[in-house]
Amino acid sequence: MSNSVSGGAAHSPQIKPHLKMQVPPKVVALGDSLTYGYGDWEQGGWVDRLKRYWMKPNDQGLPNPVLYNLGVRGDTIRQTHARLDFEFKQRGELRNQLPHLLLLSFGVNDSARLGKPDGRHFVPFAEFQSHLGTLLDDAKALSPVLFLGMVPVNESKMPFMDAFFFTQEDQYLYKEATRLACQERGIPYLDIFEIWRQRGQDWINERLMEDGLHPNPLGYEALFEDILAWPALEMVYDAALQALKI
Repeated sequence: MSNSVSGGAAHSPQIKPHLKMQVPPKVVALGDSLTYGYGDWEQGGWVDRLKRYWMKPNDQGLPNPVLYNLGVRGDTIRQTHARLDFEFKQRGELRNQLPHLLLLSFGVNDSARLGKPDGRHFVPFAEFQSHLGTLLDDAKALSPVLFLGMVPVNESKMPFMDAFFFTQEDQYLYKEATRLACQERGIPYLDIFEIWRQRGQDWINERLMEDGLHPNPLGYEALFEDILAWPALEMVYDAALQALKI
Protein backbone atom coordinates (compact mmCIF):
# COMPACT_ATOMS: atom_id res chain seq x y z
CA MET A 1 0.00 0.00 0.00
CA SER A 2 1.25 3.47 -0.88
CA ASN A 3 2.27 5.73 1.97
CA SER A 4 0.61 8.72 0.26
CA VAL A 5 -3.03 9.72 0.61
CA SER A 6 -4.88 9.51 -2.72
CA GLY A 7 -8.54 9.90 -3.61
CA GLY A 8 -9.56 10.26 0.02
CA ALA A 9 -8.11 6.86 1.01
CA ALA A 10 -6.96 6.70 4.64
CA HIS A 11 -3.25 6.35 5.35
CA SER A 12 -2.33 2.93 6.80
CA PRO A 13 0.94 3.16 8.80
CA GLN A 14 3.37 0.27 8.81
CA ILE A 15 3.00 -1.82 11.95
CA LYS A 16 6.26 -2.36 13.79
CA PRO A 17 6.82 -5.01 16.44
CA HIS A 18 6.72 -3.72 20.02
CA LEU A 19 10.12 -3.91 21.67
CA LYS A 20 10.19 -4.00 25.44
CA MET A 21 12.63 -1.48 26.88
CA GLN A 22 15.67 -3.22 28.23
CA VAL A 23 15.59 -2.43 31.92
CA PRO A 24 18.91 -3.18 33.67
CA PRO A 25 18.61 -5.20 36.86
CA LYS A 26 19.19 -3.15 40.01
CA VAL A 27 21.41 -4.59 42.73
CA VAL A 28 21.70 -3.16 46.25
CA ALA A 29 24.70 -3.86 48.50
CA LEU A 30 23.80 -3.15 52.13
CA GLY A 31 26.13 -3.51 55.07
CA ASP A 32 29.04 -2.13 57.07
CA SER A 33 32.56 -0.86 56.28
CA LEU A 34 33.40 -3.99 54.29
CA THR A 35 30.57 -3.08 51.92
CA TYR A 36 31.52 0.59 51.96
CA GLY A 37 35.07 -0.36 50.95
CA TYR A 38 37.00 1.36 53.73
CA GLY A 39 40.72 0.73 53.29
CA ASP A 40 40.76 0.46 49.51
CA TRP A 41 42.29 3.79 48.51
CA GLU A 42 42.97 2.45 45.02
CA GLN A 43 39.61 1.18 43.77
CA GLY A 44 37.06 1.86 46.51
CA GLY A 45 36.33 -1.68 47.73
CA TRP A 46 34.71 -4.82 46.36
CA VAL A 47 31.39 -3.13 45.57
CA ASP A 48 33.01 -0.42 43.43
CA ARG A 49 35.23 -3.02 41.76
CA LEU A 50 32.16 -5.12 40.96
CA LYS A 51 30.26 -2.07 39.74
CA ARG A 52 33.01 -1.22 37.23
CA TYR A 53 33.25 -4.85 36.19
CA TRP A 54 29.53 -4.94 35.45
CA MET A 55 29.77 -1.74 33.41
CA LYS A 56 31.74 -3.59 30.74
CA PRO A 57 29.70 -4.75 27.71
CA ASN A 58 28.67 -8.39 27.96
CA ASP A 59 28.37 -10.97 25.20
CA GLN A 60 24.84 -12.01 26.15
CA GLY A 61 23.17 -8.89 24.80
CA LEU A 62 21.75 -8.12 28.24
CA PRO A 63 21.76 -4.74 29.97
CA ASN A 64 24.44 -4.57 32.65
CA PRO A 65 23.34 -4.58 36.29
CA VAL A 66 23.23 -1.26 38.14
CA LEU A 67 24.88 -1.61 41.56
CA TYR A 68 24.22 0.70 44.52
CA ASN A 69 26.66 0.79 47.46
CA LEU A 70 24.73 1.32 50.72
CA GLY A 71 27.54 0.39 53.10
CA VAL A 72 27.92 2.45 56.29
CA ARG A 73 31.01 2.21 58.49
CA GLY A 74 30.32 0.91 61.97
CA ASP A 75 26.85 -0.45 61.25
CA THR A 76 25.66 -3.41 63.29
CA ILE A 77 22.70 -5.63 62.57
CA ARG A 78 20.48 -3.03 64.26
CA GLN A 79 21.38 -0.18 61.91
CA THR A 80 21.42 -2.43 58.86
CA HIS A 81 17.90 -3.64 59.62
CA ALA A 82 16.67 -0.11 60.28
CA ARG A 83 17.89 0.99 56.83
CA LEU A 84 16.82 -2.10 54.92
CA ASP A 85 13.28 -1.42 53.73
CA PHE A 86 13.51 2.32 53.05
CA GLU A 87 16.88 2.37 51.31
CA PHE A 88 16.09 -0.70 49.24
CA LYS A 89 12.86 0.79 47.93
CA GLN A 90 14.57 4.05 46.94
CA ARG A 91 16.85 2.31 44.42
CA GLY A 92 14.35 1.23 41.78
CA GLU A 93 14.89 4.23 39.48
CA LEU A 94 11.53 3.83 37.76
CA ARG A 95 8.12 4.16 39.36
CA ASN A 96 6.80 0.95 40.90
CA GLN A 97 10.04 -0.88 40.17
CA LEU A 98 12.13 -2.42 42.93
CA PRO A 99 15.72 -3.69 42.80
CA HIS A 100 16.16 -7.25 41.63
CA LEU A 101 18.85 -8.47 44.04
CA LEU A 102 20.10 -7.66 47.54
CA LEU A 103 23.69 -8.28 48.68
CA LEU A 104 24.00 -8.28 52.49
CA SER A 105 27.18 -8.14 54.57
CA PHE A 106 27.39 -7.41 58.30
CA GLY A 107 28.26 -9.01 61.63
CA VAL A 108 31.85 -8.16 62.49
CA ASN A 109 30.92 -4.99 64.41
CA ASP A 110 28.32 -6.93 66.38
CA SER A 111 31.00 -9.40 67.51
CA ALA A 112 33.32 -6.77 69.03
CA ARG A 113 33.97 -6.81 72.77
CA LEU A 114 33.89 -3.43 74.48
CA GLY A 115 36.68 -2.04 76.62
CA LYS A 116 38.56 -5.28 77.35
CA PRO A 117 39.22 -8.69 75.76
CA ASP A 118 36.49 -10.35 77.85
CA GLY A 119 34.07 -7.40 77.81
CA ARG A 120 30.49 -7.65 76.66
CA HIS A 121 29.76 -7.94 72.96
CA PHE A 122 28.70 -4.78 71.16
CA VAL A 123 25.49 -6.63 70.21
CA PRO A 124 24.88 -9.54 72.60
CA PHE A 125 24.85 -12.84 70.79
CA ALA A 126 21.29 -13.76 71.84
CA GLU A 127 20.03 -10.44 70.54
CA PHE A 128 22.00 -10.88 67.31
CA GLN A 129 20.44 -14.30 66.74
CA SER A 130 16.87 -13.16 67.35
CA HIS A 131 17.31 -10.07 65.18
CA LEU A 132 19.00 -12.02 62.41
CA GLY A 133 16.05 -14.22 61.55
CA THR A 134 13.68 -11.26 61.27
CA LEU A 135 16.11 -9.29 59.13
CA LEU A 136 16.70 -12.15 56.70
CA ASP A 137 12.98 -12.84 56.42
CA ASP A 138 12.31 -9.16 55.72
CA ALA A 139 15.09 -9.09 53.14
CA LYS A 140 13.74 -12.16 51.33
CA ALA A 141 10.33 -10.51 51.14
CA LEU A 142 11.92 -7.70 49.11
CA SER A 143 14.00 -9.65 46.58
CA PRO A 144 16.42 -12.55 46.15
CA VAL A 145 19.25 -12.25 48.70
CA LEU A 146 22.94 -13.15 48.74
CA PHE A 147 25.04 -12.89 51.90
CA LEU A 148 28.76 -12.07 51.90
CA GLY A 149 30.55 -13.17 55.07
CA MET A 150 33.12 -11.28 57.13
CA VAL A 151 36.91 -11.11 56.74
CA PRO A 152 39.00 -12.62 59.60
CA VAL A 153 40.87 -10.07 61.71
CA ASN A 154 44.50 -9.84 62.81
CA GLU A 155 44.17 -10.28 66.57
CA SER A 156 47.70 -9.01 67.26
CA LYS A 157 46.56 -5.50 66.19
CA MET A 158 43.77 -5.27 68.76
CA PRO A 159 42.24 -3.24 70.28
CA PHE A 160 40.75 -1.27 67.43
CA MET A 161 40.52 2.46 68.25
CA ASP A 162 41.73 1.59 71.77
CA ALA A 163 38.26 0.34 72.64
CA PHE A 164 37.07 -2.59 70.51
CA PHE A 165 38.51 -6.09 70.82
CA PHE A 166 37.90 -8.38 67.86
CA THR A 167 38.84 -12.07 67.93
CA GLN A 168 38.45 -14.80 65.37
CA GLU A 169 36.75 -16.94 68.01
CA ASP A 170 34.00 -14.35 68.42
CA GLN A 171 33.84 -13.79 64.66
CA TYR A 172 33.30 -17.51 64.15
CA LEU A 173 30.37 -17.51 66.60
CA TYR A 174 28.56 -14.70 64.79
CA LYS A 175 29.37 -15.83 61.27
CA GLU A 176 28.23 -19.40 61.97
CA ALA A 177 24.92 -18.13 63.32
CA THR A 178 24.54 -16.10 60.13
CA ARG A 179 25.56 -18.95 57.83
CA LEU A 180 23.09 -21.35 59.45
CA ALA A 181 20.27 -18.80 59.41
CA CYS A 182 20.92 -18.22 55.70
CA GLN A 183 21.03 -21.97 55.07
CA GLU A 184 17.65 -22.43 56.75
CA ARG A 185 16.15 -19.82 54.41
CA GLY A 186 17.84 -20.90 51.21
CA ILE A 187 19.99 -17.76 51.08
CA PRO A 188 23.40 -18.35 49.45
CA TYR A 189 26.21 -17.52 51.90
CA LEU A 190 29.81 -16.85 50.83
CA ASP A 191 31.97 -17.94 53.78
CA ILE A 192 34.87 -15.54 53.29
CA PHE A 193 35.99 -16.13 56.89
CA GLU A 194 36.73 -19.81 56.23
CA ILE A 195 38.03 -19.27 52.69
CA TRP A 196 40.62 -16.79 53.96
CA ARG A 197 41.59 -18.76 57.06
CA GLN A 198 42.43 -21.74 54.86
CA ARG A 199 45.04 -19.55 53.15
CA GLY A 200 46.88 -18.91 56.44
CA GLN A 201 47.21 -16.01 58.87
CA ASP A 202 50.31 -14.59 57.16
CA TRP A 203 48.34 -14.42 53.89
CA ILE A 204 45.48 -12.69 55.75
CA ASN A 205 47.74 -10.18 57.51
CA GLU A 206 49.25 -9.08 54.20
CA ARG A 207 45.75 -8.18 53.02
CA LEU A 208 44.64 -6.19 56.06
CA MET A 209 45.32 -2.58 57.00
CA GLU A 210 47.46 -1.69 59.99
CA ASP A 211 44.30 -1.62 62.10
CA GLY A 212 44.05 -5.40 61.67
CA LEU A 213 40.36 -5.12 60.81
CA HIS A 214 39.80 -3.68 57.34
CA PRO A 215 41.18 -5.09 54.08
CA ASN A 216 43.76 -3.06 52.20
CA PRO A 217 43.69 -2.76 48.37
CA LEU A 218 45.33 -6.19 48.05
CA GLY A 219 42.69 -7.62 50.35
CA TYR A 220 39.82 -6.09 48.41
CA GLU A 221 41.33 -7.44 45.20
CA ALA A 222 41.29 -10.95 46.72
CA LEU A 223 37.76 -10.40 48.02
CA PHE A 224 36.58 -9.26 44.60
CA GLU A 225 38.09 -12.35 42.96
CA ASP A 226 36.42 -14.60 45.53
CA ILE A 227 33.06 -12.96 44.80
CA LEU A 228 33.47 -13.30 41.03
CA ALA A 229 34.19 -17.02 41.50
CA TRP A 230 30.99 -17.44 43.55
CA PRO A 231 28.43 -19.39 41.46
CA ALA A 232 25.51 -17.74 43.27
CA LEU A 233 26.40 -14.42 41.68
CA GLU A 234 24.89 -15.74 38.44
CA MET A 235 21.55 -14.92 40.07
CA VAL A 236 22.16 -11.40 38.81
CA TYR A 237 21.86 -12.54 35.24
CA ASP A 238 18.77 -14.60 36.07
CA ALA A 239 17.29 -11.37 37.42
CA ALA A 240 18.18 -9.65 34.15
CA LEU A 241 16.36 -12.33 32.16
CA GLN A 242 13.35 -12.02 34.42
CA ALA A 243 13.30 -8.25 34.02
CA LEU A 244 13.41 -8.61 30.24
CA LYS A 245 10.95 -11.51 30.31
CA ILE A 246 13.13 -13.47 27.85
